[in-house]
Amino acid sequence: MPLLLLLPLLVVALVLLWLLLMPFALWQRYRMGQARRRAVAWITGVNAWSLLVSVLMFLFSAWLAGHWVEAALRHAIAGLGAGVLLGFAGLALTRFEATPQGLYYTPNRWLVLALTLVVAGRIAYGLLRMEQAWVADTHAAWLSQQGSVLAVGGLLLGHYLSYAWGLRRRIRRT
Repeated sequence: MPLLLLLPLLVVALVLLWLLLMPFALWQRYRMGQARRRAVAWITGVNAWSLLVSVLMFLFSAWLAGHWVEAALRHAIAGLGAGVLLGFAGLALTRFEATPQGLYYTPNRWLVLALTLVVAGRIAYGLLRMEQAWVADTHAAWLSQQGSVLAVGGLLLGHYLSYAWGLRRRIRRT
């Protein structure tokens, strides 16, 4: 019985820990996202193919979520389209360095910052909407209006997909 009483405290502690660590996780995302990296052909190839599988699973999940979320597939496809275009722009803004040790690349720090801020903004907006739904006791209406989650997910997946395939192409040319 005492363990059952500790369960709500454990859940609250985990949520507070998540809120406390989220700024650190976003900072790490930005810091690692704009770091100089070595372009390794086989890793880039695995990444590109894995992202393609992820996009297909994402679209299938968005189609399934369409039963509960208004225009889920449309939001997902719009996010993917914008992300693919953003990925091409990101590849054009990336600085490449050919050295005797191999090809190195450094993603554009402003684009990495923008994507990180999009993620942070979506998390903040989601928490705000959740709090509003909690106060108004309209949980079902809150869920049906979460298409922007799929749009942001599509934006990120589309960006990384086109960036990975463009990077793979660049490595093969070099």
